[in-house]
Amino acid sequence: MNKGDLISKVAQENNMSKADAKRMVNNILNTISTALVDGDSRVSLADFGIFTVVTRPAREGRNPKTGEVIQIKERKAVKFKPSTKLLEKF
Repeated sequence: MNKGDLISKVAQENNMSKADAKRMVNNILNTISTALVDGDSRVSLADFGIFTVVTRPAREGRNPKTGEVIQIKERKAVKFKPSTKLLEKF
């Protein structure tokens, strides 16, 4: 399922236009991403999961083409941990 499929499903299940569903889905995703970027280190959605911001340390890597050793900078990444209720559905 991609974002377009999600929008169609939301529109169908809530008897709304695709334009309204698209606005709703975009607002939810923007709210989550803005919260994480603005410093909330955790966004928890009950019965779905938890998004957290983690810092990946600097490390050495290799250029696969040349084999040259390169330095990879420290960076932040988003990690997702599914809830127990979500995992039970599988």
